[in-house]
Amino acid sequence: MAFSHSPFAHERAPGSGVTAVLGPTNTGKTHLAIERMLAHSSGVIGLPLRLLAREVYNKIVDRAGADSVALITGEEKIKPKNPRYWVSTVEAMPRDIDVSFLAVDEIQIAADLERGHVFTDRILHRRGRDETLLLGAATMRPIIERLLPGASIVTRPRLSQLEFAGDRKITRQPRRTAIVAFSADEVYAIAELIRRQHGGAAVVLGSLSPRTRNAQVAMFQNGDVDYLVATDAVGMGLNLDVDHVAFASDRKYDGYQFRRLNPSEFAQIAGRAGRATRNGTFGTTGRCAPFEPELVNALQNHTFDSVKMLQWRNSKLDFASLGSLQVSLAVSPSHEVLTRAPIAEDLRVLDHAARDGDVRDMAHGAAAVERLWDACQIPDYRRLAPAAHAELVTTLYGFLMKNGRIPDAWFSAQVDQADNANGDIDTLSGRIAQIRTWTFVANRPDWLSDPDHWQGITREVENKLSDALHERLTERFVDRRTSVLMRRLRENSVLNTEIGKTGEVIVEGHAIGRLDGFTFAPDAAEAGSDAKALQAAAQQVLAGEIDARAEKLAAAPDDQFVLASDGTIRWTGDAVAKLVAADDALHPRLRVIADDRLSGAPREAVQTRLDLWLKTHIEKLLGPLFGLSKAEDITGIGRGIAFQLVEALGVLERTKISAEMKDLDQASRATLRKYGVRFGAYHIYFPALLKPAARALASLLWAEKQDNVDMSALSGAQHLASSGPHVVRGRQGAAARRLSIARLSPVRRARGARRYSGTSRRSDPARFGLAREFARRKARRCIRRPQLCGDAGDDLAHGIGRRRFCLDPARARLPHGPPRAAAAEACACGC
Repeated sequence: MAFSHSPFAHERAPGSGVTAVLGPTNTGKTHLAIERMLAHSSGVIGLPLRLLAREVYNKIVDRAGADSVALITGEEKIKPKNPRYWVSTVEAMPRDIDVSFLAVDEIQIAADLERGHVFTDRILHRRGRDETLLLGAATMRPIIERLLPGASIVTRPRLSQLEFAGDRKITRQPRRTAIVAFSADEVYAIAELIRRQHGGAAVVLGSLSPRTRNAQVAMFQNGDVDYLVATDAVGMGLNLDVDHVAFASDRKYDGYQFRRLNPSEFAQIAGRAGRATRNGTFGTTGRCAPFEPELVNALQNHTFDSVKMLQWRNSKLDFASLGSLQVSLAVSPSHEVLTRAPIAEDLRVLDHAARDGDVRDMAHGAAAVERLWDACQIPDYRRLAPAAHAELVTTLYGFLMKNGRIPDAWFSAQVDQADNANGDIDTLSGRIAQIRTWTFVANRPDWLSDPDHWQGITREVENKLSDALHERLTERFVDRRTSVLMRRLRENSVLNTEIGKTGEVIVEGHAIGRLDGFTFAPDAAEAGSDAKALQAAAQQVLAGEIDARAEKLAAAPDDQFVLASDGTIRWTGDAVAKLVAADDALHPRLRVIADDRLSGAPREAVQTRLDLWLKTHIEKLLGPLFGLSKAEDITGIGRGIAFQLVEALGVLERTKISAEMKDLDQASRATLRKYGVRFGAYHIYFPALLKPAARALASLLWAEKQDNVDMSALSGAQHLASSGPHVVRGRQGAAARRLSIARLSPVRRARGARRYSGTSRRSDPARFGLAREFARRKARRCIRRPQLCGDAGDDLAHGIGRRRFCLDPARARLPHGPPRAAAAEACACGC
């Protein structure tokens, strides 16, 4: 029988045999309906979403078997030969079957401006032979009592408590949270932030295909991600393990205007938190204004204003003519709690088609008009302008009226246009909207020559696009590496860890960063917000490795340590400590380079070993300074000069102590010479400390005591000092144009020349002259910066002169040299 023409309608009250099961979310209403239907020999249940219809279908199939259950939606039909139970969306509820049981879920949608009239029609006219259940919110009670007198009303309490948790930042939401916004852009932005902070989020939008939504929800349900970012699509039909619902916005576009959600809509969404007997919480986040106390109280206690009016549209249509159809659709309701629904999408398409001359010519007779109305029911999944969608409808209607079928070639071309799994999220979403349109068309029983074939084709394309869209969403909003690591940590699993030879830290096959010495550096690509998750994973993994390294360093030989030119001590290439200035330049302090994982006894052992090595290293290279500072036989003026020479790290300008030098007697000079001190024309210095290694160390210790020394420039100068003569150009050339820096190899080679000659001025004057010329040429490679690399060129000359090679500074072009007489006087003075 047709439900709208029940033979019992005139014998019973409108509400006879009807039970309204009302209550907030999480009261088990849908579960009750499934149990009641399975207790009958046959039944049908209408659900608000295709996604929920598929979920309920699967549950009933598990109980009754696939041969006994049919699934009917606008885009999908699974119909065995003799089904006993029917699961469908409310819009697609079959009208030509006679069943013992009937249920309609979420009846409060009858007040919705867009879909409400469909639910109102099912409430008023659809009945089961033996039992009818209407499921919905408690706010529907007064209006059900008025519309359906005689109906039995059952109120069910919520199985768990719902508490207000206040406002929290998006990045501080607890695990198992659903964050709700009302635009795709806002959902994507929040999901991107959650990915960076917590490894990823699932995304649920009303525009996603059911398959994509199922795949996204599955990630949340199985724990791959702990956060769900969704529109209000999450508020209906999706049974999720959500502990907390956070509203990132409180305003949405309802198809007519932007407005704030009403308390009942807030409740529908907030009610997703807590399932069965597990309590849930709700709150605000992001740009959402804090909830006022009255709203919080209403949501916690489920007290809302009753629904005052339901949307209604005449379902007894007159297909005698196009005009008669339009008149019947314009009929107003007779009941005071019903109001005529706003002009919906199908009405706009019909009005557009009625203005088309070709359509008017074809729409003659009841069958033609009814077929036009059926074509107007094609949903506008693509969200085009009404006129564009109407053109598609009129094209299809033209095929149906002229050919009786939609041409396979034309339909195949449309499907092929959508059959492309490449592209970004928006592109794939657009193609899914296109293929959903053709899936709907293919499910019409008489619009194509082989509907079953095309249903399979369109379903296959939709599944392929849905899978591709799920992959794009996952790639963009889920960091698989961080997500897997955090999941394993929560499960207290033993992590499979490996530290590579060059310090790469690999956990469960994922490279999470590097261990440089005693410092863990997260992967540079994930630095910042993801660092917290990576640090948490590394905390358990690296503790033992760092302690082992500390033990190994404490026993390492001296040759494994190097002091770099920037003051960093490296052990087997890794930076482990840094020089820190102290009052005494020869006794600097060390700061161990390590994070908090190196602590306690291992850290003390590292500090002790490095302090010992540094002390030994400085004493080895700058030994003469320590010997001079400890000398007990140097007294008087000599003691003061020795102190200043030690303070100057082995090279002291003579002009600074000119007064002391005048009063310094020969005995004191001899004592200082005994400790390696040499007196040049312009500097007092240790020749042994003019070697590159010693001078580089002295320069570094000097720089550590200064406040504004460019360590990189110092490093460059030390490099030049240790690598022979160079000409420096470019930016550094402005300060050191045509600078020639050399080691004291000329001195050593001059001495070698003298030894090589094996003669003296008297024994072989000619050969001695050759040796002297050799020494003179070498001395031309002079030093302009004695504080870095040694003494001035004149001091080189006098050093050679002390071995009877007194060179002519003018001919050798030695810089900063005194006049010839002064040079000769300097040599004659015995310095």
